[in-house]
Amino acid sequence: MTSNENRWLNTRRASGDDYDASYLRRAAAGENVHGEVDFIQRFGPASVLDAGCGTGRVARELARRGIEVCGVDLDPGMLGTAQRQAPHLDWRLDDLAVVDAGRRFDLVVMAGNVMIFVTPGTEAGVIANMARHLNAGGRLIAGFQLQSGRLSIEQYDELAAEAGLSLVERWAAWDRDTYVAGGSYAVSVHQEPAGD
Repeated sequence: MTSNENRWLNTRRASGDDYDASYLRRAAAGENVHGEVDFIQRFGPASVLDAGCGTGRVARELARRGIEVCGVDLDPGMLGTAQRQAPHLDWRLDDLAVVDAGRRFDLVVMAGNVMIFVTPGTEAGVIANMARHLNAGGRLIAGFQLQSGRLSIEQYDELAAEAGLSLVERWAAWDRDTYVAGGSYAVSVHQEPAGD
């Protein structure tokens, strides 16, 4: 698949800096904009691959909290903002279906609707590749909207199982609201077997 078939690249309207600025305004107003990082931190990972990192908002906060992080994104505009904001971090411009970070991580996170914006037809490849980047016992965490005509939660679970991952938790939001089948958003935690 080519990048011009990617849903995100075809629908993004804001620049990376503008996208980042909206979170800065919300934080200045007293809103906690780090719900994803709070969620991740309770697992105690030493290393995280932020897959579909965009402007690096999540990765930068993880690093600020002392977690080793690598960010990958297909969008050069968004990644440019990440690189300007934190040039000392490991940023990679690549497709999640094929990227090779050259190492494994305790946790891979796909926040911000990553799974519904990947290039159609690459969903299985993305999940399998992210699973390959996990340490034994590592976790893959993804949060995305559940919309008609897009990747369903059932399809996501099937693809994760095909990649050797088991569902261990599911929530309706990053603040761990109870998930109810038929909801509009899900945060799923799948885990690599500890013995592999």
